[in-house]
Amino acid sequence: MPVLKIQTNIQHEEKQQLMKEATQLVAELLEKPEKFIMVHLETNHHMMFGGNVSGLIYAELKSIGLPVEKTKELSEALSRWLTKKLDVPADRIYIEFKDVERHLFGYNAGTF
Repeated sequence: MPVLKIQTNIQHEEKQQLMKEATQLVAELLEKPEKFIMVHLETNHHMMFGGNVSGLIYAELKSIGLPVEKTKELSEALSRWLTKKLDVPADRIYIEFKDVERHLFGYNAGTF
């Protein structure tokens, strides 16, 4: 049930391709099947970081069983990918990680 949410103040024309690649990356990083991965992409938002509106990204990665000991590795991989795809430097990217308990995440009219 991994969910990757990406919010940015920049515009991106190939949103579906970007989301597909993000799905594949999260599946690889977390060793989870793509069929359970959700990607939420919001572009062209009014956002500011450090007092200016240069390109920035706020991302959230949530998953049941998120390996909290690997958040540094996950941050490096996601930041590299986001920098490459959206041309936003790593020092303008925040990523929030959250390990979600099974009973607190609904799916298919139940919980995991």
